[in-house]
Amino acid sequence: MIQASKLIPQGKGLAPILVKRATTIELDWDVRQKSRFAATDSAGRELGIFLPRGTLVRGGDVLVAEDGSMVRVIAAPQPVLVITHSTQHGTPFDLTRAAYHLGNRHVPIELQPDHLKIEPDHVLADMLRAMHLIVTEQNLPFEPEGGAYAAGHGGGHHHGGHDHGHDHGHDHDHDHSHDHSHAAANTAAPGPGRTVSIPVVAQGHVHGPHCNHDH
Repeated sequence: MIQASKLIPQGKGLAPILVKRATTIELDWDVRQKSRFAATDSAGRELGIFLPRGTLVRGGDVLVAEDGSMVRVIAAPQPVLVITHSTQHGTPFDLTRAAYHLGNRHVPIELQPDHLKIEPDHVLADMLRAMHLIVTEQNLPFEPEGGAYAAGHGGGHHHGGHDHGHDHGHDHDHDHSHDHSHAAANTAAPGPGRTVSIPVVAQGHVHGPHCNHDH
């Protein structure tokens, strides 16, 4: 078995010809969210993948084996529920509402401009249909948002700025991640010739009359 312990997100920095010549492995989401797994590539080689804990492997990522060879990851088609809004009875905002309710349940979601994808779940499907959304079962690659679970990889494609609300408790290279709002509120100086009013509150958050927080 050949070991691979290095991941190059989306093959960034590699010559396209090297990526084109690489062998491939097709992996579904269940495997791609694991940091250690075995797989067989398109050349029939047995691979043992050992990646940093919490790494998410995305379609298009390139694994580097211990012998220097490269293996391109393909997101395998798998059963998913595709959620779209009804053009007759709804609006695209219905998808935003659906993403909110699914996110509250910590369901892995792939976000696209005109649809959402989740793993099959008949209870959630019924809930979404009750919200007048269209839910269809299809066989497609599944690339959910990284969210709080993307420790280090960040998703590799369009996942860059989605983690800011979840990461305060994790080990980061920068320890100022949740201090900047307080520092800015207390030390920001007004520009020349104008007065800036800055509310300074204990938790860095100004409560409005309708914010529905428990006081």
